[in-house]
Amino acid sequence: MIQLIQQAIHYMEEHICEDLRFTDVAKHVHMSSYQFHRTFRFLAGMTANEYIRKRRLSLAARELQTTKCSVIDVAYKYGYESPESFSKAFLRFHGVTPKQAKQKGTKLHLFNPLVIKIILEGGSVMDYRIEHRQKQQFLALVRDFPNEITNDDQDHSIPDFWSECSGKNLIGPMQQLRVEGKRDLYGLCAPVRDSETHFRYGIGILVDGDTDVTRLEYFTENGYTIWETDPADYAVFQCFGPNGDCLGETWSKFFKEFVPQTGYEQTDDADYEIYFEKGEKGLFCELWVPVRQIAENQAGKATV
Repeated sequence: MIQLIQQAIHYMEEHICEDLRFTDVAKHVHMSSYQFHRTFRFLAGMTANEYIRKRRLSLAARELQTTKCSVIDVAYKYGYESPESFSKAFLRFHGVTPKQAKQKGTKLHLFNPLVIKIILEGGSVMDYRIEHRQKQQFLALVRDFPNEITNDDQDHSIPDFWSECSGKNLIGPMQQLRVEGKRDLYGLCAPVRDSETHFRYGIGILVDGDTDVTRLEYFTENGYTIWETDPADYAVFQCFGPNGDCLGETWSKFFKEFVPQTGYEQTDDADYEIYFEKGEKGLFCELWVPVRQIAENQAGKATV
């Protein structure tokens, strides 16, 4: 996985002046767009699109200051549709206009090519467990979200969905189908597929022997959905903290630490968070990531 991301970076550098999007890069390294986006973002600390944008603006600044190329020519060379859009992006990144960048002594930002290095060493504890689950069934409030939101770290569509469902009192009645003490909530996320424009996200409860199934029909007739998952192995992580930041940190550790060191990789199945009705003190949620073991001859190839 680490090697694939480094290959992706090399590909972006070689095609930096072309009409290049993160989906093209993902296809080049034979990864789904969703998997590539998540892995790159957590390893690099930015999205692939953001990396491409910063590299282009850095190279554009160097070209403006060291050559006689016009602002218009540089704008078009680095993929901007107009000098105006280029100037706005350039000003946001460098703090000066392209015309000012042509003047000697102007302070500019240098953004060098990224090199990913994973250092494997002891002393860092990441608790996890591997669990197997047979086919599971959930009752959930489900909405389709555009794939593009996975590329926008500032997007709040899913948190807003939670707020909307809570504000309309749609979650509480669903929880009442469960016995007291087991009214846990699940945040279900279907995989993002390149062949589709949207992915599913659901807020739900587990349907099992502790669920009043006699009332399910009423809920499904009123906008709720039955969501089923296939049998799978899961890597389970406890996320401690006052808010969702700990969840993002856990995803980052999953890609940076868990995958390189354990020989597991994420599969193309739904992942989910569990928000316990009566959880451990300080526990925000549990993150369940579907995984499979990588073949022995592929494991352990991370750059040390």
